[in-house]
Amino acid sequence: MTQSRFKRIVTPTVLIASLGYFVDMFDITLFGVVMLGSVKAMGETTLSGMISTGVKLYNFQMGGMLLGGIFWGILGDKKGRHVVLYSSILMYSVANILNAFVTTTGQYEVLRFLAGVGLAGELGAAVTMVAESLNKEDRGYATTLVATLGMIGSLCAALIGKYFAWNHAYLIGGILGLVLLAARLKSFDSAMFKALQHKKIVRGNVKLLFAPKRALRYLSSVAVGVPIYFITAILLTLAPLVTSELHLTAPVTAADALIWGSIGLAVGDMASGLLSQWLKSRKKAIALFLSIALGTMILYTKSDGATPGFIHLLCFVLGTCAGYWAVLVTTAAEQFGTDIRSTVATTVPNFVRGSGMIIASSFLYLKPHFTIIQTVQIIGAVVFAMGFLSLLVLKETYGKDLDFVEVEEKES
Repeated sequence: MTQSRFKRIVTPTVLIASLGYFVDMFDITLFGVVMLGSVKAMGETTLSGMISTGVKLYNFQMGGMLLGGIFWGILGDKKGRHVVLYSSILMYSVANILNAFVTTTGQYEVLRFLAGVGLAGELGAAVTMVAESLNKEDRGYATTLVATLGMIGSLCAALIGKYFAWNHAYLIGGILGLVLLAARLKSFDSAMFKALQHKKIVRGNVKLLFAPKRALRYLSSVAVGVPIYFITAILLTLAPLVTSELHLTAPVTAADALIWGSIGLAVGDMASGLLSQWLKSRKKAIALFLSIALGTMILYTKSDGATPGFIHLLCFVLGTCAGYWAVLVTTAAEQFGTDIRSTVATTVPNFVRGSGMIIASSFLYLKPHFTIIQTVQIIGAVVFAMGFLSLLVLKETYGKDLDFVEVEEKES
């Protein structure tokens, strides 16, 4: 990469967006790491009870992200991307700080829901601002930088969650958010969005997404990302439970699985973004990562008698394969016009995250009827089939000019 290109890519907007996603992923991963320990502090003593309560809390957080994704996405198109960045980060930072002082699961549920609503606004607004601020040749590199720093935030959360008390870890996350908010006070919307504000165009019109071809493209953008949350919610976060049937030489912990998975996510986000630039194709990069993830998932569920070290290696590979997140969110933002881009770029990743509720609930529903490994294989088969089929529906968007609006575009 030349020095001139580096300067075009590493702008204040990109850096602020990257740090914001760092904090975003820090909080999301932190909950997975401290979930069992914090639930135990609330009074749960059995592993099954802790997992059931943890899944319920996870669903509250994901439910908040689903609702927040819709709210922040529309607000970003109507009022501006920067408004979403300020408001959402304040909300989830305060929720995290308060989360450090909960004493009952009811309080925990409320704050996980509020944190979820706040967290929903971060990524979509950041990616939208970055995509609209850079030229079409450079934006893939910029969004890769955003996502890679986000995954480093995930790794930091795994480490802090392992070595700090759960309530102290939440305090650290909330304070990091407030520090970022102070740094963001000088961020502005893109020239592309500002130009649209002076036109008589209804922005954030969700009805546009109900047109059949747009709806199919939108839903496919979500479905392509569902395997990512199958990997993180089941294969990594619930690694102790999943591997309990594999007769390992020693048990693995959720913290270790998430640490190795998070390292992989950081590597994968960078690799998938660079690969999409090299191949000049978002779809080919996603297809390759999905294929490797499927093969690794099969190996994971057949690793009977393996060592914890081998499982950690598989967690790293799975995390790397799930790193097509950066390319996915970029592709979703590039699929639609400026008048509804924030709505799409914010709701798609949050609906992907929200799929974790369905995946986790499906796991709990199927577990009494099948072995844990069979349950994982059934859910995995469904989500990967959805991912591959949905990828066929999406348009190739590498190098696409983003200065267009949906109301001027006929369905194609």
